[in-house]
Amino acid sequence: MFPNLKQKESTSIHVNEIDGLMNQINLIDVREVFEFETGSIQSAQNIPMNQLIKMPEKYLEKEKKYYVMCQSGMRSARTVAALQKAGYEVVQVRGGVGGYTGRYRINKIVNK
Repeated sequence: MFPNLKQKESTSIHVNEIDGLMNQINLIDVREVFEFETGSIQSAQNIPMNQLIKMPEKYLEKEKKYYVMCQSGMRSARTVAALQKAGYEVVQVRGGVGGYTGRYRINKIVNK
């Protein structure tokens, strides 16, 4: 009925569902470096949101699927929307690092 309004369905999972997927997914933490340094989830790669949105081709391959998270889910939602529009296969990890209660949390100590 409204062909111009057809959009790719947004895919998401809750952060506490990723334990069963660990070591099988490409997990990206889009928080700023200083936030990532305070702790994240094992195997997460840190690519700050603004860098990733500006130059996704530098970090991602269109043939792969990526799971995107942040602290609470707000930045990851924005990032996923932008990356889907650019043709990347991405899944939003709702709840973010702040909501994660699984066994793969890494708390980092930063000495500066």
